Amino acid sequence: MERIIEQTADGSATLFVPELDEHYHSVKGARTESQHIFIDMGLKASEASEPRILEIGFGTGLNALLTLEAAEATGKKIHYTGIELYPLPWETVDALKYSDHPLFKTLHTTPWEEDVIITPNFTLKKVQADARTSEEGKGNCYDLIYFDAFAPDKQPEMWSQELFDQLYVILHTGGILTTYCAKGTVRRMLQSAGFIVERLPGPPGGKREILRARKP
Repeated sequence: MERIIEQTADGSATLFVPELDEHYHSVKGARTESQHIFIDMGLKASEASEPRILEIGFGTGLNALLTLEAAEATGKKIHYTGIELYPLPWETVDALKYSDHPLFKTLHTTPWEEDVIITPNFTLKKVQADARTSEEGKGNCYDLIYFDAFAPDKQPEMWSQELFDQLYVILHTGGILTTYCAKGTVRRMLQSAGFIVERLPGPPGGKREILRARKP
């Protein structure tokens, strides 16, 4: 698929996919959105002392980068698994200029399908697979899920009751799922899976609301 670099409102860049008429991140602010939804409303709300995180849609690696930065700032040990069916080449990601830190390149160039210790506080496992059929979650339990698939009207197969049911099972009790999508249909599917769902304010200048779901 063709991917075009576009600037967003906070000065950070994103990728636009003409075939899907969709962006990888919010045009209102790529970094601002990711920081708010997944770090501020997700990681900071987790009660796990050494959280295991699952990201649905590794994409540009921005969410992983922000989580790595948080791990280094807090000293919290994090194990991070990213599932991505269509990995981006480093050259494409590098052009976005998210970070000059050499560890950002390391996130993208480490081997797939194995645990890689990036720093003493951050271990990464990248899995090239379809999240709907991946065996990765079976036998594992997570404390936090970043649900960052393309929008429901662009990638409807990723926003299914079956998938949310699966994700509920692999979360620890008290575990959290965060997503940028606040559609009523998505909220009801999460509730049907068993989650307690909150509508939270969206990122500054961006979406009005986001969702955070917790396994009771």
